[in-house]
Amino acid sequence: MDIEVIHGSILEVRADAIVNPANSLGLMGGGVAGVIKRYGGEQIEREAMSKAPIPVGSAVLTKAGKLPFLGVIHAPTMEDPAMETTEEKVRLAVRSAIALADREGFKTLAMPGMGTGVGRLPKDLAAKSMMEEIRSFRANSLKKVILVDLDPQMVQEWKRYL
Repeated sequence: MDIEVIHGSILEVRADAIVNPANSLGLMGGGVAGVIKRYGGEQIEREAMSKAPIPVGSAVLTKAGKLPFLGVIHAPTMEDPAMETTEEKVRLAVRSAIALADREGFKTLAMPGMGTGVGRLPKDLAAKSMMEEIRSFRANSLKKVILVDLDPQMVQEWKRYL
């Protein structure tokens, strides 16, 4: 599976689906989730909340609203909104997001830094964990994971582990 690292907005990437580093309640208030809701529409949050609680270690797929994707994968890195997260929770979120994308038959998946915003996980730790989880996954349909973030430090950390 190919891994591409991009500095930019997840909303501008060409991919079948994007990952929302979610909370278990499906609330989309801040960070990447807030941006996805603002540009994609509140129906994304409503659908995610209808599938809650979403345990850390699982993921759910919703429609993408007004966004140009086939879907949004909500993979919780925390139980409650703005809760501090851990490396293990980020690993579980990445693993569940990739597995769901693969099961759904998606070819490309875009993912931001997981747990590095409101989750406050150090970017180097998140980058290392994300790379290890992506590399260890044996995909059937998924051909490429695009790691994309507006934060230059996150991009730099991914490139260090690439």
